[in-house]
Amino acid sequence: MPKEKGKTVVATNRKARHDYLIEDTYEAGIALTGTEVKVLRQGKASLIDGYAFVENGELWLDNVHIEEYGKGTWTNHSPRRRRKLLLKHLEIVKLSHRISQGGYTLIPLSLYFKDGWAKVELGVAKGKKDYDKRQTIRERDDKREAERAMRTRNRMGE
Repeated sequence: MPKEKGKTVVATNRKARHDYLIEDTYEAGIALTGTEVKVLRQGKASLIDGYAFVENGELWLDNVHIEEYGKGTWTNHSPRRRRKLLLKHLEIVKLSHRISQGGYTLIPLSLYFKDGWAKVELGVAKGKKDYDKRQTIRERDDKREAERAMRTRNRMGE
């Protein structure tokens, strides 16, 4: 029975939704060392430039920065090492087929603790072009402007 209940977010990759079109999300466990868990509990991690890939039937997370533990000794970890992700075999096979189709990649969206276990949310993503990014920004601004107009109209009516 875990001591902790609920979900505690450690790090999010906010830029991922701007740069990529996320089509699917998966939740995977992470195989970590003791010092990595201690640092994650302090909230010192960054998902920028991180990605996941399938190699020899196993799922790996690479280039995710988890700081070194300040009180660590020779048991300390390297900050950007490869970390094994824990998913069921069938899910890994599905992901590898999806990625091999071309144009798709696995991006870490968030890193969190769920009931005491370290988890990462992976997104199956396709890169956006510059015009797609501009269109997304334009749609967001138009929506914001419409909401603002509705608010002022509702205030005038009262």
